[in-house]
Amino acid sequence: MKRIVDVRELRVTDIPAVGGKGANLGELTFAGFQVPHSFILTTAAYDYFVEKGKIMDEIHAKLDSIGDTDDDLVRASVEIRKLFETKEIPKDLKKEISDAYKAMSQGKKTFVAVRSSATAEDLPDASFAGQQETFLNVSGDEELFETVRKCWSSLFTPRAIAYREKQGFAHEDVKLAVVVQRMVNSEKSGIMFTVDPATGRDVILIEAGYGLGEAIVGGEVTPDTYKVDKKNMEIVDRRVSTQKWMYVKGGDGKTVKKDVSRDLSNMQKIDDRRIAEIAEVGRQIEIHYKKPMDVEWCIEDDKVYIVQARPITAIGTAPPEQPAKQGGMPAVDDVLTTGMGASPGLACGRVIIYDPSMSLDAVKEGDVLVTTMTMPDMVPAMNRATAIVTDEGGMTCHAAIISRELETPCVVGTGNATTILKDGMMVTVDGSTGTVYRGEILGSGSGGIPQQVVVSETAPITGTGIMVNMSMPAKADKIAELPCDGVGLMRSEFLFTNYIGEHPVSVISDGRADELVEKLADGISKVCRAFYPRKVILRTSDFKTNEYRDMPGGIDFEPMESNPMIGWRGCSRYVSPDYREAFLCELRAIKKVREEMGMKNLHVMLPFVRTVEEAKEIYGMMVDMGLRRNREFHLYLMAEVPSNIIMADEFADICDGFSIGSNDLTQLTMGADRDSDILGRMGYFDERNDAVKRSISHLIKVAHSKGKTVGICGQGPSVYPEFTEFLVREGIDYVSLNPDTVVSTKKMIAAVEQKIILEGLRELRDRA
Repeated sequence: MKRIVDVRELRVTDIPAVGGKGANLGELTFAGFQVPHSFILTTAAYDYFVEKGKIMDEIHAKLDSIGDTDDDLVRASVEIRKLFETKEIPKDLKKEISDAYKAMSQGKKTFVAVRSSATAEDLPDASFAGQQETFLNVSGDEELFETVRKCWSSLFTPRAIAYREKQGFAHEDVKLAVVVQRMVNSEKSGIMFTVDPATGRDVILIEAGYGLGEAIVGGEVTPDTYKVDKKNMEIVDRRVSTQKWMYVKGGDGKTVKKDVSRDLSNMQKIDDRRIAEIAEVGRQIEIHYKKPMDVEWCIEDDKVYIVQARPITAIGTAPPEQPAKQGGMPAVDDVLTTGMGASPGLACGRVIIYDPSMSLDAVKEGDVLVTTMTMPDMVPAMNRATAIVTDEGGMTCHAAIISRELETPCVVGTGNATTILKDGMMVTVDGSTGTVYRGEILGSGSGGIPQQVVVSETAPITGTGIMVNMSMPAKADKIAELPCDGVGLMRSEFLFTNYIGEHPVSVISDGRADELVEKLADGISKVCRAFYPRKVILRTSDFKTNEYRDMPGGIDFEPMESNPMIGWRGCSRYVSPDYREAFLCELRAIKKVREEMGMKNLHVMLPFVRTVEEAKEIYGMMVDMGLRRNREFHLYLMAEVPSNIIMADEFADICDGFSIGSNDLTQLTMGADRDSDILGRMGYFDERNDAVKRSISHLIKVAHSKGKTVGICGQGPSVYPEFTEFLVREGIDYVSLNPDTVVSTKKMIAAVEQKIILEGLRELRDRA
């Protein structure tokens, strides 16, 4: 085996000779991706140095002396690394290194990055992220020799030793190659995952920051985060961070910190065109490797370079269909801090605020490790922690990657965890939503293993979505155990009766608007937490005037109406100056639950929408509140007024879908008061009437032509099997049911779907 090879000679199969990093750079170069030129000191060079220096026996002796404490591990590491760094590289090997460097430099002063590349690194089933070292802006023979020795010695950092022990790699079987890569003077840089590493969703996740990428990799800054839907390559989410400093090449060629100007610090780091370009490179890399990939990229002179790529070794999954149940769900006030959910799961423990001056032994089994950012040396302590919380970092920082591999709940990029949280404080960390709560939530055990829920009655899988109607947040934990896809209808007005107990305008006029928002958010969050990550569709308030008048304080704010059922209700209230402030409080609560509490599974539905103009005005109010429709936040309209059906094409342009309110739609289509016992007995109020069914058929056809979904949250599917079959045959996307009918209706829908399939097969057979 040659001791030095050019990157262009390598393929991914060369890991035993050049390690994971070197082999992947060769593969990327071969495949035609833009990779800075490199040469690699192979494992033969490492073996030659170790053999000539006669240090292997001493290494084994020091490894054997490691006791049970982290301090023992650190001591052995320091002594082993000193063996490497005090030995001279053999002269003939020095010459080979110097010749390769001169060939790369071509007579010019050239800066290089010297990167460690272990033979057990970047494998499909093991990640050695951050365990070996990288040196930037290296120039000249002597500095290159010194950093090569330091790279070799980093094979025996404390975290590398501990990780090999944990993964069962023999120390003598893991060797180190060294990549010497032309230094890209990055203006902007970042990391890209070709799937969401926390949830496994099929989106490309890109993180970006100013300057060299080491600040992002090390979790020292919180980068921008962009998500790109891999199906249509559209940006579906973005989170712009504040970056106050960056790493750059200084005047003497050394890496230095530099302040980011105030006008740039809060800006989006790369524009949408560049996001699309980088995402496409990532997609092509994934196609080439045929597996999800972790990619490091940077920009120099307006050109994107790939400086590293490796298989993703730890991909989280969203919580299961029946997630952890928390009987003691805390109130809004119990949210201590939020960040990005980087590794899913729920765990509780006592806080230990850790800084690098402390011994790793300070972190005990079951502690919640809270720190500014994790460093590679902290892996032994991270292994003992039940959860990890950091001030800085993004989805691809060291803390996030290691936590996912350890299956430890992790929240990164909080910005304030080390100041808000205190030593000894009992907290619960939700690595799915990125939320840290005060105290212990029932059902959150150590190690982030959620309490599993056993559903007493099994139910078949259906192509039609099955959701549930919710009114009482106190019952959310129990109802969430049902085999459903989420909440298709959560009634906001019942939060007023259960959590506030007063007319909302009365509360606001009393100067207690903030209290109203907090209580609404508390009730909403209980449901969202119980069902997370399943969708929760909150229908904003839809009490009628007679119902509002009956609430304490209501008589002062509600008119007398002779027919409240078709009076001042739903959206007509929101655009009225007499109720507008109460609706804005609902929007504030929704924003609080989604953004401050991290419950991104919350979506909104508007009731009793009479006109397109009314819907547009209300959506404008939502946008002003910061609630803009996107791939992660949907706006639905109730379809319960005939105008919704007749003008479905225009309504569809301002929403993401419809939910049929079959009770009101039947009432207004048939002119039959739903509360009239006489008309009910005479059969006028019946969702199965052809006029109602034709309206539903028309809505589904028009909505689907516009790419919108249609569900139903009325009583019909829970009561009439033939009506359910009609809905399935028409292509309804989901039905939202009363909890007690979920399992039975799901079985009924499965039977209908099977019947339709068999009919199709018979038709094909008959045609043949």
